[in-house]
Parts: sequence; structure tokens; C-alpha cells
Amino acid sequence: MDISQTLFLALLQGLTEFLPISSSAHLILPAQVLGWVDQGLAFDVAVHVGTLMAVVLYFRKDLFEMASAWILSLAGKGSSHESRLAWYIIYATIPAVIAGFLFNDLVEGHLRTTAVIALTTIVFGVVLYLGDRLGSNSRSIDSISLRDALIVGCAQVLALIPGTSRSGITITAGLALGLTRVAAARFSFLLSVPIILAAGSYKFIELLQISGPVNWQLLFTGVFVSFVSAYLCIDWFLKVLDQIGLLPFVIYRLILGIVLWLYFV
Repeated sequence: MDISQTLFLALLQGLTEFLPISSSAHLILPAQVLGWVDQGLAFDVAVHVGTLMAVVLYFRKDLFEMASAWILSLAGKGSSHESRLAWYIIYATIPAVIAGFLFNDLVEGHLRTTAVIALTTIVFGVVLYLGDRLGSNSRSIDSISLRDALIVGCAQVLALIPGTSRSGITITAGLALGLTRVAAARFSFLLSVPIILAAGSYKFIELLQISGPVNWQLLFTGVFVSFVSAYLCIDWFLKVLDQIGLLPFVIYRLILGIVLWLYFV
């Protein structure tokens, strides 16, 4: 992989990780469609580090308050909205961690194909549209309950299938539960912290078992580019979400899925 491919793929990861259009699909497609050599496990770890740094930095205040309140709740010093939200994110992460452990080999071996990506891109694009249209768009993030968190967490399991989009399916679940677009997106982004950390750690453990040379310059470039692009993407998305809605992303998914199905399947 050369520097131009590194820049392209890292930018692609940063821009698509938090938009409801599936980052995993966009990272798989260049190899499938353009015939590029697979970027490799080390690069996957690098861009996961970059996007994790971006979301942690962007939500640093929220995460600090949640972590502090969670520690106080463990010490028996009372419960608060922040501590409950921290617990809800922990509980909501468990289904995806279990499913990832059980089905990772199945996904890696059989589902990382253009046909699967094309189909899920279309299907879950329609689901995103229905969630946005039919949801009441009335509840704030403060109103989230344990039941809501578990429903969103179970929906997150579907993101194991390439083309689904982790942010897309969790935002859809939040909208279906009546959350506003911004509240659904914020909860989705906060929920991304432990799952990206878990996925990145799993890939890092796999990486340690593989011997061979590592191009550190390309890896650090991937971290930096994915970090900057992801941070800017989060900021932009939350600021314009209420203005533009989710329809542009639905249309993009439908066009991408149809093109892939017609020309590359």
C-alpha cells in the first residue's frame, strides 16, 4: 500500500465511521471494486485508533463527567443522570461484544463481499428512512432508559454485517424509540467509544500474532488522517443534522447499493 492509498483509505475511514453509511463497507470496497491489495490488519488498527481518539476528544467533557459519576456510583455515593448513562452504555455494549466474539469468523469468512454490502446498504438505508420518518423526534438524551439502551445495543449487533453501518443502525434504533436526531446521534457516538476500543483491541491482539515488517510512517499517517477527518465529521454532522435531516444519507445509500448491485455483483 502506497501513500496515496493510505491517505484515501484513512480519510474514508474518518469520514464514514460516524456517518450512517458504513465505514467497514467503504474500506472493503476499494479492494473489491478497484482491485487494490487489502490494506492489512495493521492499517485497520491504526485507523481505529484515529477514530477512537477523535470521538474521545470531541466528547471529552461528557465522558469525564460520566466516568466520574460512574466511579462515585460504584463507591455508593449516589446515582445521577451521568452515572446512569455510563451504566447504560456499558450494558448496551455487551450484546455486540458477545456477538462479535461468537460470529467474527463467520463475518470475516463469508459476509465481506460486494453482494452483501450492496444488499445491506439498500435495506438498512430504507430502515434508516423509516426510523427518521416514523419516530416522534421528541425525546432528549436525558430521557434514555435502560430498556432504550438495551434495544439500541441489540441493534448494534447488526453492524457486524458489512454495509449495515454501526452509527446508522444505532441512530435508527434511537429514532424509533422517539429520540431527536441529535440525541440519537449523540448516544450513538458515545456508544461507539467502548465498541471501537473493543474492536481495535481485538485487532491489535491479532496483529501481535503476525510477524513481519511494519511501515510505521504509513501507520502514523493513517492515525492522523483518520483522527482529523473523524473529528471534523462528528462536529459537522451534529451541527447540520437537524437542518439537513437523514434523507441525503438515505439517498446516498440507495444509489451506492444499486450501482454496486448492477455493476459489481
